[in-house]
Amino acid sequence: MKILMLGWELPPHNSGGLGVACYQLCRALSHRSVDLEFILPYQADHDIDFMKITAAQPQGVTEIIKSGIAYDSYKYIRDDGTEEWHDIYSQQQMFEHAAARLASEREFDVLHAHDWLTFRAAMRIKMMKGCPIILHVHSIESDRAGGSGGNPLVREIEATAFAVADRIMAVSNFTKQAIMREYGIPGDKIEVVHNSIEVGEIPYETDNVYRYLSALKAQGWRVVCNIGRLTVQKGLPNFLLAAKEVIARRPNTMFLIVGSGEQYLELLQQAADLGIAKNVIFTGFQRGKNWRDAFRIADLFVMPSVSEPFGLTPLEAIPYGTPSVVSKQSGVSEVLYNCLKVDFWDINEMANQILAVVNNDELRDELHRNALKEYVRMSWDGAADKVLKSYQHHANQAVAA
Repeated sequence: MKILMLGWELPPHNSGGLGVACYQLCRALSHRSVDLEFILPYQADHDIDFMKITAAQPQGVTEIIKSGIAYDSYKYIRDDGTEEWHDIYSQQQMFEHAAARLASEREFDVLHAHDWLTFRAAMRIKMMKGCPIILHVHSIESDRAGGSGGNPLVREIEATAFAVADRIMAVSNFTKQAIMREYGIPGDKIEVVHNSIEVGEIPYETDNVYRYLSALKAQGWRVVCNIGRLTVQKGLPNFLLAAKEVIARRPNTMFLIVGSGEQYLELLQQAADLGIAKNVIFTGFQRGKNWRDAFRIADLFVMPSVSEPFGLTPLEAIPYGTPSVVSKQSGVSEVLYNCLKVDFWDINEMANQILAVVNNDELRDELHRNALKEYVRMSWDGAADKVLKSYQHHANQAVAA
């Protein structure tokens, strides 16, 4: 079966969990004799051998360079050598036409597109080829806007695409309910395909470059971390309010915040205004060993998201020995049972749960032992089987038509 897939990023050139989820799902599908071609909006070396990766290169452009970590960090080199920077809307419009041109030259059974940035391209290709399209929803605009309406242009793209799609795959029941609520899509059109994680995918490491935090821990300090984008969706202002309460009751607690985003300066200012700046470390965006060290040095990982369609980071924390507190407004809370759960807005309870773990090593270790038992049973196989079944169903329908 031939599948054409549209996505916005893949590791190691990803800015978050979207690229990781796409990579792991595609690898699981490749073990099921699925012939995959993945079309991206940029050129880079991904060192991936289980599928073909193609850059959707607009006409008149000789090179597309992803030069940063955010969705809008693409540079286009024109045939005459000039450089162009485009906002996110013009980028996805350029991707739409370039991907459609590529699709016109290919034969495939089903088109599979990830998130709103590729949805216009998916609709154009469906119009051209008459092929079935499956839209994979890792988040919707209201999630990214922290639970409010969000950008009306993006909402219009999502609404139109959901109406046109042959099938919608949501990464959690939380996301399925949001699509039904926000866009009036009937539930029988939406299938929940939970994200997962592959055991052995994350390397264990024993050394740690976070020497300062290691020295503090040797003196009885505890470390609470958050790793992710610093955006309104992630609920970090509430996390800092909870941190203030924790520090008031246990001063030898350090909060480690790893990531970058538009709230960076706002959060720095908030930590200062709350009088807790000396207990909060902002590292900026991290990859590789520094990213892994952040998980390993922590006694507890906290994901306080306002609206999190899934949230892979609590699963990523497990092999490094770190249990989690996750917001109840998240998809991962549907599949990870051995963690503490709290409403994102309940600052007092968030502080209580953090304190319960940092004050009790036995509780921390028991939470992790039980989470690790869940982790070793996790796999993308179930998700891949669901996706393959949907491919086969819609491919057969297209043939019958």
